[in-house]
Amino acid sequence: KKTILVCDALAACCTVSVFILLKTGLLCAWHLYLLNAVNGLMSTVQRPASDVAATLITPKKHYQKTSGLRSFSGSLITILHPVLATSLYALGGMDAVIAVDLGTFFAAFAALLLFVKIPPVKASAAGENETLLASAKAGLKCLNQNRMVLMLILFLAGVNLIASAFNAALPAFILPRENGGEPVLGVVTTFAGIAMLAGSLLASAMPTPKDRIRLIVMTMLFSLTTDNFLMPLTRTPIMWCIAQVLGYFPVPFMSTSLDVIVRSTIPAEMQCRVYACRNTLQFFTIPVGYFFGGWMIDEICEPFMEHVSAESMIVAMFGMGKGSGAGMMIFILGLSGMTLCLVFWRILKKCKYQEVA
Repeated sequence: KKTILVCDALAACCTVSVFILLKTGLLCAWHLYLLNAVNGLMSTVQRPASDVAATLITPKKHYQKTSGLRSFSGSLITILHPVLATSLYALGGMDAVIAVDLGTFFAAFAALLLFVKIPPVKASAAGENETLLASAKAGLKCLNQNRMVLMLILFLAGVNLIASAFNAALPAFILPRENGGEPVLGVVTTFAGIAMLAGSLLASAMPTPKDRIRLIVMTMLFSLTTDNFLMPLTRTPIMWCIAQVLGYFPVPFMSTSLDVIVRSTIPAEMQCRVYACRNTLQFFTIPVGYFFGGWMIDEICEPFMEHVSAESMIVAMFGMGKGSGAGMMIFILGLSGMTLCLVFWRILKKCKYQEVA
């Protein structure tokens, strides 16, 4: 609880700093880089603490419902915050944006401080006095002992690599098209957010699945193949929106099941360290994927499509002109995602799922 409150307070201080620098006319670009870095660090530290807090205050029978609603909340924020920020800025300028930002901070801070009671976790004396490196080592050791969770995290690291490369390729695919452009890209990505919202609600309400491992792998197999195959092989914005819906709707089922597995198999006193290790292993592939996707399109796929015969099968599949290379890249990512899911399914079938008391 203290960790969450301190991280929120420091993030609010960054907002106050922006306001002061803006009003004194001293705000520079490097200030924003620095303050955003601090904000990102606070979010990184706060996330494992909030995950463990959710475990401690939620009865085990409601893990799935809570995880689904948290996914819904995250999806809703992702969709609404650009709209709200733009509207506030149009109505009252940056002062209104900062005022609402600080107002929501105080409301959340007061709610957590005064009304949320988080049960304490018993920790050993050695655990309380261990260094940062020792804590990281303990988290990795716990993951290594729970091979199923470790394999799931590595699987999703691969999924994130492919998904982030897709996100890098999507603008390069839609923007140059005659029937594309920025408005179409905005509509297509909005449909992805709407699909996530609907999937999150259904994930929170559905009955407990018999095999969570199978659910995770099968939803990712469906997501990575339908979106990545349908998107580059079609030519209309309607079909691109359908591809996004089919690709993003299953994602909350995966994230909910993974969340329940981690909460159920890792002891509460180790969860913060394990969540921190999970975030590092699972999400470090995202910036790699963005870089890899952009590099592949610019250096390999687009130049390759420029020299392909107009009568070839590849042109019939992905079209001609700028954006066709991005389409080929998206298709390759679909093949990679299918291979990843099939390989890890064979590995995960051999892992045991044992819940803690």
